[in-house]
Amino acid sequence: MPRGNAAQSKVHYKGKEEDFIVMVDDIQAVQDWRKDKSIPLAQVVSGWKVFVTHKHGAQGVLDAASNQTLENEFGTHKDEEVVKVILEKGELQETQTHERTGSTNDSIGPRTAH
Repeated sequence: MPRGNAAQSKVHYKGKEEDFIVMVDDIQAVQDWRKDKSIPLAQVVSGWKVFVTHKHGAQGVLDAASNQTLENEFGTHKDEEVVKVILEKGELQETQTHERTGSTNDSIGPRTAH
């Protein structure tokens, strides 16, 4: 997973009951995989975790998807099969994270009790 102000890529799949997210290494890797399924999924995904956003779209709070939630939506809870469906049918998204910042107002001076 990227840190600092590196781009973060993910695939968002809008299911019947939940919205699902899979983190990927980059958008190009997913596009290449969609054209050539012989590319190993391990070179595409950034971890085998499937997240749900509780119907808050791609920007909601990410929680791990339970086996029951995956079973209800995809008919299986096997990570590889679920990830394949999300990568095939999901929407690619790339976001730029905010730059890490230090002190925001150095003109205040030290904040110590007098």
